[in-house]
Amino acid sequence: MNLRHCLFLACLLAVNATALAADAEAARQPTLEVDTLDGKTFDLASQRGKWVVVNFWATWCAPCIAEMPELSAFIKEREDVVGIGLAYEDTDRQEIIAFLEQHPVSYAVAQVDVNEPPQDFDTPRGLPTTYLIAPDGTVARHFLGPIKDRDLAGAIAAAKPAKHP
Repeated sequence: MNLRHCLFLACLLAVNATALAADAEAARQPTLEVDTLDGKTFDLASQRGKWVVVNFWATWCAPCIAEMPELSAFIKEREDVVGIGLAYEDTDRQEIIAFLEQHPVSYAVAQVDVNEPPQDFDTPRGLPTTYLIAPDGTVARHFLGPIKDRDLAGAIAAAKPAKHP
């Protein structure tokens, strides 16, 4: 086997491994139950039948702050979408509440421990990190970095089965 064949096989294996990892993430149904800053409980499992935006962010993260108004508007405008913001930072709860008074959002927000993030979600490698959960509870899409409403709308449209007349 020559070097060209070895490189081809290595590339083929890498592509297949990436596809398998994406399929594995899409197939899993993560769980998430957190206490929100307003004293309620957000349970991902109770949101079945709707799209759920799970957004990891922080008050010090400029791209997070920039995406918040558009993300909030998208969730508010769509009856088939709910959201949960996960404040991923080691700060006082009251500081986050004060921040949200200056930057209000239409979705629930909870603070998560940076040392023990929710088990069924990968530790964020950067912020913002967003998961789009499909109505069946599976991960439809994982975004790293800031997103726009068109990103979410496109992911929802791509994931919905085509309707035939």
